[in-house]
Amino acid sequence: MKTFATVNEYIIAHPEHQAALELLRKILLSTELEECVKWGAPCYTVGGKNIIGVASFKSYVGLWFHQGVFLKDAQKVLINAQEGTTKALRQWRFNSIEEIDAKQVLEYVKEAINNEKAGKKVKPQKKPLVIPIELQKELSYSAQLLECYDKLSLTCKREFVEYISEAKRNETKVKRLAKIIPMILESKGLHDKYKKS
Repeated sequence: MKTFATVNEYIIAHPEHQAALELLRKILLSTELEECVKWGAPCYTVGGKNIIGVASFKSYVGLWFHQGVFLKDAQKVLINAQEGTTKALRQWRFNSIEEIDAKQVLEYVKEAINNEKAGKKVKPQKKPLVIPIELQKELSYSAQLLECYDKLSLTCKREFVEYISEAKRNETKVKRLAKIIPMILESKGLHDKYKKS
């Protein structure tokens, strides 16, 4: 997928929807939204928080409301593009420029901005940390190891847990345990050597 550095580049690269993209851009910029490019497409933010994304597809142009689940959607125009997977994101599709009612779009946009300011957002749910049996055994054998492990950040703990859990073979799990035990004792994360100081 081609990415773009500016919104102008994005619009020019989609001549089939250029007029619709320009109209949506004009509506969005008539508010306090700030324009930027994220994930190679136009994105509109307030205080650095993503509010709306714009995307051009083969047969339609879409507005992506990042916390669209909280919109009243009186016109029943919003869809969940990935039912069962997407919790907050909602999309509004326009098959032609004629389908874009500027007044209606502006109402949804203003509501989305107000929802952000009110702090309405779906927080991502993290999976509970399930320590693999192999690591549990090692932690139960050594009080020092357990103490060092408990002091690690949740991110570090999760990295070690996933590192052991992802191994398919028992031999691999044993090798990985041998590698991480000294790291845990030294309070080092699995990926610390790749992090910038």
